[in-house]
Amino acid sequence: NGFSATECAAVDKLSLSHQRLAPGGDVANLRTDEGYSACVNFLANINKASRALALEAAPREYRANFSLNYKALFPDGERHLRVDVLEASFDQQSEIWVNGEQFEMSLEARDGARVLQEAWSDLGAVLVRWQAIGATSGKEESASKPSKAEVAGALVTLDKAWAHFEFKYITELIDIEVRARQHIVRAVRLEEALGVAVDEGSVEKRRRAEKELVQCISQLNSVANVKRKGRDDLGAEILFSAQEVMRRCEHNELSGAAGAAASTLASDVIASFESVREYLQEVGSCLEHVDPHLCNNEGLVARLAEWEASWEVGSRYVMQVTTLEAICDLISEVTSLETLAPALITMCEDCDVELFLVLPRIVLLCFLADPDNRRTEIVRGLLPHLFQTKEGGAGKFSKPSDPQLQRLLSSFGSVMQVLSTTASAGGSKAAWELVMARAMFGSTEAGDAYTSLPSATKKVVEDLMRDVEGMSLQLQRHCPEDWNQFSSVLVQCLLGGKQRDAAPKFEV
Repeated sequence: NGFSATECAAVDKLSLSHQRLAPGGDVANLRTDEGYSACVNFLANINKASRALALEAAPREYRANFSLNYKALFPDGERHLRVDVLEASFDQQSEIWVNGEQFEMSLEARDGARVLQEAWSDLGAVLVRWQAIGATSGKEESASKPSKAEVAGALVTLDKAWAHFEFKYITELIDIEVRARQHIVRAVRLEEALGVAVDEGSVEKRRRAEKELVQCISQLNSVANVKRKGRDDLGAEILFSAQEVMRRCEHNELSGAAGAAASTLASDVIASFESVREYLQEVGSCLEHVDPHLCNNEGLVARLAEWEASWEVGSRYVMQVTTLEAICDLISEVTSLETLAPALITMCEDCDVELFLVLPRIVLLCFLADPDNRRTEIVRGLLPHLFQTKEGGAGKFSKPSDPQLQRLLSSFGSVMQVLSTTASAGGSKAAWELVMARAMFGSTEAGDAYTSLPSATKKVVEDLMRDVEGMSLQLQRHCPEDWNQFSSVLVQCLLGGKQRDAAPKFEV
């Protein structure tokens, strides 16, 4: 049938690889390792058979207009038949979802996929006949064997259909990817605009630029942040609040332990914002390396996860003035315990397992010690069902309405009165430190002042601590997510921000 020995061997090899790819006539599952390898081998043999038959490749000048990423996959005018292009023609998708947005493939691309599949089937039919007759047949059977013109025609038709579909499909993919990257492109431009506003020194322009960038980061977070919630409701007010807190700290309007705590939380909000800005500055010069599926960019996701975590804390503990004052007051109270604060900070630094039993006790005891203080807002925020709803003119802080909590308040007052009048206790301050020592270290390691108490006095303290323990479990379990966030904030403030990770190295 006009084949040379070399040509016949090439078609034999092509036919055999087709048989392995499509046993029984059905194409193997290309998503399995075996099916994928069989397809890669078959496509390679198409190229070899085409060269053996001296078939010219269909024109592929359109590749000159591909993006850099696709030029790396299709570097010249050779065939470069790829399994993923073939898969796309099999799937014949009319729509593609990227970053939660739907993109439509054109009718031309879908028609191109259909034509490629027809050409694929036609070549398969020719190769099935070739394999059925056999490479070494008698004269009679040789007459039924596909001719050289038939094999060459099927290969040329497939190559033209492949090139046409590849052009339509890849061109539309590039357009979809460009549109899918607009979230990050817009963020890069807004970051540049903020830089210009900062250089100009206009407060009004800077605020407007910050607001626009934060809004864009929030939208970017909603489509790319797969490590956390992907919130899109964290606004620029959080940043402005943090900036105001830092201003107050710099002017000593907030000082001491309270100022240090406020500064720690506010600076964390600002630092995470600056971290995202730094990422945008870097990525602006290599946007072609950004995966259009934004959630696949590890560097971006890491920065956004840090940003969301910091800004969630900022929305609750920096932007809300009452809550910020409450946590600052709590930190001031704890750090004022000169003999106990160092031990607590050491627990924080060592991540001692006891720390997470101690923290809820400390929070409750600080509330019980002064329920009319602003620190009440912390317990109310964590256990809102135990407090009456605030009404206009009813006072600045909520009052506990839960009978169990009211009894606990009464018990605490009685125990403190007993301890204050005990000779060895040494007054109300010593009594307070004694109770806190018992909460932190237990009955056996609370110190000589505790172990030397009369048995009756020690019993009332132990009864109180048992009740505190029960309420502390409620504090942790009512809303575990809120408690975990608060305890992390508390530790961060006690450590002065030491828990913050170093800025990550840039990666897309």
